[in-house]
Amino acid sequence: MPTKDTRRSLATSALAAGGLLGGFAVARRSHNRQLGGAVLAAVGVACTTQWQKSSGSARAGALLGTYLVAFGASHPLAKRIGAWPAVVAVSAATAAASTAVST
Repeated sequence: MPTKDTRRSLATSALAAGGLLGGFAVARRSHNRQLGGAVLAAVGVACTTQWQKSSGSARAGALLGTYLVAFGASHPLAKRIGAWPAVVAVSAATAAASTAVST
């Protein structure tokens, strides 16, 4: 059975992916990019807080950077493979990075 820290790490990884997916979904559904950005930012703050508690400031900063780069990378990637596939891809990559780096 996974330890409490492992479960928390997996939950935070899922939350990070959900923030990217949810932010995009909210922006798309509401036609309000700022609202989607607010979702993205709120989840980013929540994840960063948890990453800092579990893994320290340096790793939290690296994972926040990963989250933000994923958001930025989804835009040019969407031109190649489509919006939803791009968001799914960067969300999966962010979750994988979070799982690998956080303790």
